[in-house]
Amino acid sequence: MSKTAWVFPGQGSQAIGMGGDLKDLPDVATSFQQAEEVLGWSVPEICQHPDDKVSRTLYTQPCLYVIESILVDLMRQKGHQPDVVAGHSLGEYVALYAAGVVDFVTGLRLVKRRAELMDAASDGMMAVLMGFDMDQLQQVLQQTADVVLANDNSAGQVVISGTPTAVDSVIGQIKTKRAMKLNVSGAFHSPLMAEAAKEFEAILESIPFAEAQVPVLSNVDPTPSRNATVLKQRLMQQMTERVRWREISLQFQEEGVTQVMEIGPGKVLTGLIKRTCPEAVLVNVSTIADMPI
Repeated sequence: MSKTAWVFPGQGSQAIGMGGDLKDLPDVATSFQQAEEVLGWSVPEICQHPDDKVSRTLYTQPCLYVIESILVDLMRQKGHQPDVVAGHSLGEYVALYAAGVVDFVTGLRLVKRRAELMDAASDGMMAVLMGFDMDQLQQVLQQTADVVLANDNSAGQVVISGTPTAVDSVIGQIKTKRAMKLNVSGAFHSPLMAEAAKEFEAILESIPFAEAQVPVLSNVDPTPSRNATVLKQRLMQQMTERVRWREISLQFQEEGVTQVMEIGPGKVLTGLIKRTCPEAVLVNVSTIADMPI
């Protein structure tokens, strides 16, 4: 029997105006109100702001979580359910919500604090590399201090993370089709986030997790799990460790997944999955109009 995976994008997929078709729906008014009570500001207002406030980490992560969680709720109302879930970085929190591990407000409170800690991290840099030799990259990374492979997205795309000097050094030594520095405040998914991760871990430890209703493939370990303790431990590691998205994509094949639905703005994840799993049926649900009947 064929299976469907729901995947949720993270920071970088946000766009001005996202969720604009949701803000006037009576069915989601409660979610937006709950979000405003937790955050102290309006998600729809930030998403619509012409100055691109939604691209500041402090706002990006909560906005993505709220918009994607609302889309999950609307999908469920239409009778759709996933067989397995995964999310890219911030998107993993939506995956845990979709799997019933945390409720909407609990997940948002975690995301709010995560965004605050990551927004305050200002001593690092990230860069995406496309079209490169992985062996050469691994060798250069091993020989260069203060920089790591942060996102293993696909065979042809990775993200490195570290100090500005170290990231520039790696870019200068690697032959690529394209290398582009990312507009983020810090060296996410690297040891440079250790201080923020330690503070966040103390918060995460106090939050109750439920057993997942469907298997979750985590960023730091793509092995499917429903175990609440395992999923929390993996989330604790996420801020400083690599996002293993290429391996998650390969695991979908092992799980018998034939359809992958990216729920949230943009088409970043389906684009990556297509490179790793060319036979998969890919569906994007960014708006109400995109939803299957």
